[in-house]
Amino acid sequence: MKQAQTAIRPTREENYPEWYQEVIKASDMAELSPVRGCMVIKPWGYALWENITRIMDDMFKATGVRNAYFPLFIPINFLEKEAQHVEGFAKECAVVTHHKLEKNEDGALVPAGKLTEPLIVRPTSETIIGDSFSKWIKSYRDLPVLINQWANVVRWEMRTRIFLRTSEFLWQEGHTAHATRQEAIDRTHMMLNLYKKVVQEYMAMPVIIGEKTPAEKFPGAETTTCIEAMMQDKKALQAGTSHFLGQNFARASDITFQTPQETEDYVWTTSWGVSTRLIGGLIMTHSDDNGIVLPPRIASAHVVLMPIIRSEKDRETVMGYTDALAARLREKCYYHRPINVEVDTRNTGARNWDWIKKGVPLRVEIGPKDIEKDSVFVGRRDRDPKDKIAIQKDEFIATIGDILDDIQQALFDRALAFREANTCVIDDINTFDAFFTPKNKEKPEIHGGFALAHWCGKEACEASIKDRLNVSIRCVPFEAENESGKCIECGEKSRKRVVFAKAY
Repeated sequence: MKQAQTAIRPTREENYPEWYQEVIKASDMAELSPVRGCMVIKPWGYALWENITRIMDDMFKATGVRNAYFPLFIPINFLEKEAQHVEGFAKECAVVTHHKLEKNEDGALVPAGKLTEPLIVRPTSETIIGDSFSKWIKSYRDLPVLINQWANVVRWEMRTRIFLRTSEFLWQEGHTAHATRQEAIDRTHMMLNLYKKVVQEYMAMPVIIGEKTPAEKFPGAETTTCIEAMMQDKKALQAGTSHFLGQNFARASDITFQTPQETEDYVWTTSWGVSTRLIGGLIMTHSDDNGIVLPPRIASAHVVLMPIIRSEKDRETVMGYTDALAARLREKCYYHRPINVEVDTRNTGARNWDWIKKGVPLRVEIGPKDIEKDSVFVGRRDRDPKDKIAIQKDEFIATIGDILDDIQQALFDRALAFREANTCVIDDINTFDAFFTPKNKEKPEIHGGFALAHWCGKEACEASIKDRLNVSIRCVPFEAENESGKCIECGEKSRKRVVFAKAY
């Protein structure tokens, strides 16, 4: 059978990792930078991040969170205050040891002016924000403190992949301080549910919400909660985390307050964050062998108008009609922002495929014959590129929001159906091992998906599975029902199933 022609080669089936890189290149979203492991986010990709940040920022502020900014550089002694924290990040830290450059005898620039104390380039900000909190908080009347910052982070990764894992990336990190343990726990879960709402309702990515095991939690946290999504290669992607830090960082930074009983106590803190990794997750959840597929609620643009001008005598009529349609569409709003309209006047056969590869939800062709019928020719990105229909112009304007919603829902339903089709309940160790063992040695990334299996709670069993199969416990789902069972590894008693998967 002859293989269908696609815009992206290799296809997902042929080579998933390379397909991912080619999709990003073809959509003009981002590119590698001259600095190893770093990326340049181009306008089409950055528009996605802007939409995500705007949505989340509004939601954060609705819960009382305010934005601030803290230094990029962190004194090394700050990290040393929290032993688990520094151990967790030590191998990824970029360190500044000098403050200027000078020319040597050969005329080459070399570091000079050695610092008295090295500075760490921000891998995360619990310690330096904790220092500020220790100055701001004196009494229970100062609490809670609810802070977020939008910033960049540096973690010196050995193996990098655009958006998913880079040495520098963009993120938000929220940090809060509370008078009671329960108030901090409630905030931890509030922000996790906010992430779930954004990722599912705006990015159309179904997620499992749960708690990390002690071995997988954030360094220094009491508990880490997370949202986990399945990519099209059946691997898991940790799409967001929210940490209950207890009083660990408060003790390290000496963040104390006077209670209503006039005693002194340490505050209870949280931290929570998502990053540009979400864009990588979106690409791997929805895209196909023709390029990126963008969910309308966060798309860089909602619709592209493509006027068809076959001769100069048609130009004025076609462009007048196109510009008038663009103006009317821009007057409408979709999910709290104006409809974003692109107008592509290029007279080239590649135009249509360029926008398919860029994932714009709706492509609209406008030619003289369409104008005679007062109609437009519409293609949806969630359907076959050849599947286009004629719609009366006024009807298209009136129903564009409904069409975009239909695309949004279709993408979510498709991703959810894929996850459910590749999630198995497993109770036998041989079945479990076979589920995660590649069937084809030439394609080691192909495996079963998510396994719901019992775990006794012992780190030894968790580590054994990870060493043998490169499979980790992604989370203990909050929605998992209590049920008696036996640990998939050792056979000892277990009360609940957890999610096992290979992961990014």
